[in-house]
Amino acid sequence: MSTETLIHGKAPEHAHHDNGSLKVFGFWIYLMSDLILFSCLFATYIVLLPGTAGGPSGKDIFELPFVLVETFALLLSSITYGFAVLAMNRNNQSQVLLWLVITFVFGACFIGMELYEFHHLITHGMGPDRSGYLSGFFALVGTHGLHVTAGLIWMAVLMIQVASRGLTSVNRTRINCLSLFWHFLDIVWICVFSIVYLMGVAL
Repeated sequence: MSTETLIHGKAPEHAHHDNGSLKVFGFWIYLMSDLILFSCLFATYIVLLPGTAGGPSGKDIFELPFVLVETFALLLSSITYGFAVLAMNRNNQSQVLLWLVITFVFGACFIGMELYEFHHLITHGMGPDRSGYLSGFFALVGTHGLHVTAGLIWMAVLMIQVASRGLTSVNRTRINCLSLFWHFLDIVWICVFSIVYLMGVAL
């Protein structure tokens, strides 16, 4: 511990910045592990794609206009989160909270539509136990949905922390990490939309 730390009772400011950078780097490593997870799920889905077992395929169950609205909700949430980060860089706490709330609403709409889609499929006898194809579909899309749900919980907690403690260095690091996570989920969903839904309707 340095003399400055002993005298002032706290670490120098640059130490906080270094710690924040280390946390962001660690979060990048986590995202890489998540990328491996989704890569495995995509590979599994593609292998199971022909395994309909005489049941419905993608063109029989997907409603593309509905999924397009769902997709736009998530993509817009990525844009609004970007506005939250810009507001953070301007030290505008109220704007950060406003954009986080808007982002949360878009994300919640996405999850609500996904839950409706799952409920609709299951109640019409097209659940994950119907065929290997549907098992792969539910596993891939459901895992992404669980990640978005975790992001929403994280976002709600973060809003409370920002409202109560302000834009501290710790909260800034958390906002940046959640930004990486949220944009990563958007990229994954673009892949889901292209490979699962668009290809599913075309095949």
